Amino acid sequence: MAVDPDSRPPSPSRPDSPNLFANMGISLPFDPFVREDTDWSSAFTLFDTLETYFDSGIDLLQRNLTKHTDKLKLKAETAITDVLKRHRPTPEALSENFEREVQKFRMRVSSRMASLNTAWKSAKIVRTREKVSFFYGVMSVLFSALLFGLAPDWVHIAYTLQAAVLTPIRVYSYKKRMWHYFLFDLCYYVNIINLVYIWILPQSAWLFVACYCLSHGSVASAVITWRNSLVFHDVDKVISIFVHMYPPFAFTVIRHFYPNAEERFPALKELPHLQAWRALLLSSIIYLVWQLLYWKLVYVDRKTKVDSGQRTTSLSFLLNNQRGLIGRALAATRPERRAIYFMGGQFLYAVLTEIPPVFLLYDSPLWSGAFLILIFGVSVWNGGAFYVEVFGRKFERELEALRRELAEANSRSARSSPTLAASDMSTPVSPILEPAIPNGAASPPLLSQNDFPSEVPPLAVPVPAEEGKKDQ
Repeated sequence: MAVDPDSRPPSPSRPDSPNLFANMGISLPFDPFVREDTDWSSAFTLFDTLETYFDSGIDLLQRNLTKHTDKLKLKAETAITDVLKRHRPTPEALSENFEREVQKFRMRVSSRMASLNTAWKSAKIVRTREKVSFFYGVMSVLFSALLFGLAPDWVHIAYTLQAAVLTPIRVYSYKKRMWHYFLFDLCYYVNIINLVYIWILPQSAWLFVACYCLSHGSVASAVITWRNSLVFHDVDKVISIFVHMYPPFAFTVIRHFYPNAEERFPALKELPHLQAWRALLLSSIIYLVWQLLYWKLVYVDRKTKVDSGQRTTSLSFLLNNQRGLIGRALAATRPERRAIYFMGGQFLYAVLTEIPPVFLLYDSPLWSGAFLILIFGVSVWNGGAFYVEVFGRKFERELEALRRELAEANSRSARSSPTLAASDMSTPVSPILEPAIPNGAASPPLLSQNDFPSEVPPLAVPVPAEEGKKDQ
């Protein structure tokens, strides 16, 4: 049955619409509050309610999230601002940092200068020893030349006196450095038998032949082989030159320039000339005696110390020196055979170096003099190379290290504050550097590379002797 809309009772929740608008004086062609409800219209009303509920919940959640996010952002910004306020490099902070860097650099430079100054002042004994060594070396060359020209019969006495003074010094210094196994080498053995011949057995012809051949052979040629250097301020090098140069010099004088030598050395009466093969045989026998003693003393009795590296010998020195041909050849051999190969090579070397004295020098004063000049010239050349290359470059390395440190400090200062670095150049010099400035002259706070001398005077700071083998 159809229901008449007009017969429906009015809604209790609001007044009847025609009367409401009529009372307000408004006439509408329709009633805006009248809906044509159907049987399914209530479902849409429920959906609208749920949608509104969820929308409001989501909106509330978004507002809460936004509120908390704003709070977190505010806290983060506040924390960052506080951190920046504490750590931001303000001009004052940059200035303080720059001052600290400059002060650190000044302290390093001052410390370096102070250490050099301390070394200069505290090394008086070392410098005195070097002065004495220099004086002795130069005067020894001068007096040896004078004795050769004026009193050749005093040369063997000068040889003996110098050996009596320099040998104990060599023993003490090598023992202190744990190099005393070098004292068992051939050169010291030859010097001992030379003195035995001069003062005990001057009538022994076979001993004279052995001394002459060995002194002019492997001992003299060791100046070339072991690169002995005539460095006057280094007492070790001066002694090495004496050990290798004076034996051939003394026996050349005895053989060719000693007046009436047969009276002082009767063995010369039996030796107007050398029998070459007999001379080589005699010198080889004396050499083999030393070689057997050396082998027993070093490679048998003290094998443990040598193998463990506690003691340095000529063989171990050559093995560690891979720049030389002999060292490379020995390093390529089996370890258990190196000593045998080394001793065999030494013997062959000794025989070969005795050929010129036997066949040429014994009968010719001219060639004997030329031979001594050659050996001495090699030592002088090596000494010049030492002063130019080794001695001078040590100061060069020190200067370069100081320049690099200066460049790094300037670079750090420029990176921290370029403007402050430029303005700080007008700051007066720190008093910590004043003692290092000559004559009280003023100096800028930051040293530059131009403040360092291009050349360092030699002997300003004592240089230690080269490590390693000083002679054969």
